[in-house]
Amino acid sequence: MTTITSAIALFTDTTLAQAAKLMKDAYRPVWVGPSGEESTGEAVARHMEATIALLDKDGWIRTYDHSADWSKGADLTTDDSMTAEDMLRLLLRLVSDEVGNVPQRNLPTALRHVGEACEHGDTDTAHIATTVLDLIIQARTGSDTARATPWSERQHRTHTDIAFLLTAGARFARAYGPSSAETAATT
Repeated sequence: MTTITSAIALFTDTTLAQAAKLMKDAYRPVWVGPSGEESTGEAVARHMEATIALLDKDGWIRTYDHSADWSKGADLTTDDSMTAEDMLRLLLRLVSDEVGNVPQRNLPTALRHVGEACEHGDTDTAHIATTVLDLIIQARTGSDTARATPWSERQHRTHTDIAFLLTAGARFARAYGPSSAETAATT
């Protein structure tokens, strides 16, 4: 309950109402995903809640440090006696060592992963969730160019901030998104 109360303090009902005004003026329909089909507010809310659960389980990372891979100077040099199988084995070991052991995700990756491999989301709800989060950040900052991903990548951002944003997004989706009956009527 404390998380919800704190999230409400950071992203107030006034902020969500302002985001709803921005939604009405949006260039494209907010609740229609790349498939061309409309998703319910409930489906988008579940996607965001599953994203919180994923980040709580595996950890959140502000951004990926891609420069670390370069600075290590991974030795991919081969000699002429290496077989293709040896080279492939070396490459797979490098990928496993460098990428496979980092379960932490940033906000857009977590949203995408829930959409790809979870019963609580799909590609459409991931896309719509991103749009909803953008609207909330625009309403909070007062900037029509603000986006949730860059907001989440600011150096002072925390896992708690991201959870609060996703909680506000779920509240917004349930309050302002279409219901199952509305979605069924349009299909």
